[in-house]
Amino acid sequence: MEKLYRSRINKKIAGVCGGIAEMMNVDPTIVRLVVVVLGLATGVFPFCIGYLIAWWIVPMPEETHRTAA
Repeated sequence: MEKLYRSRINKKIAGVCGGIAEMMNVDPTIVRLVVVVLGLATGVFPFCIGYLIAWWIVPMPEETHRTAA
């Protein structure tokens, strides 16, 4: 199973939706639309709190290449 990381490439706010899209191998726009629809259907404020918690918990991917000094 692939680990969830925030995306460095497909990000609008924090990269959480982009990271989910990369993990599931789907278009990030689809994930963002699902998030917006769920947020409007369940209540915007609780969903924003959940997104902020995900932003805090989900790590950024580690650098795989480092420059030699």
